[in-house]
Amino acid sequence: MSIYTHLLVGLDLSPEESLQVARKAVELARLHGAKLSLIHVIEPVTFAYAGDIPMDLTETQLALEEQADKRLASFTQQLGYDVSHSKVVIGQTAAELRETAADLGADLIIVGSHGRHGLALLLGSTASDVLHGAKCDVLAIRV
Repeated sequence: MSIYTHLLVGLDLSPEESLQVARKAVELARLHGAKLSLIHVIEPVTFAYAGDIPMDLTETQLALEEQADKRLASFTQQLGYDVSHSKVVIGQTAAELRETAADLGADLIIVGSHGRHGLALLLGSTASDVLHGAKCDVLAIRV
């Protein structure tokens, strides 16, 4: 029996860094014969104020989501591994990764990490936020 059966990979869709993370995730999935799922999380930008005038940014949010859907679909085709589930969601990145992992029954969440030091380390990072509260293992791949 394999240690991991379903890997969830959180991607920011940056060309180089996401590919680096995804390639390592694919190798782990192959090694364990595991399912592979991908997720990209967009932070919400639905409403803002420009001085005293409220601005509805719903159209902007929809355009961002549509563009991310296309980029994720294109990215998925480049991997050379069967992706069982991929989606773009709007929300807080760490919370969405943890929730999606639980919903899919993923037993490993994989994220990229810049390995920051100093103040950035003290303030936390997405990888550390995902780890706290995750019900499964979390692997941070240095990018």
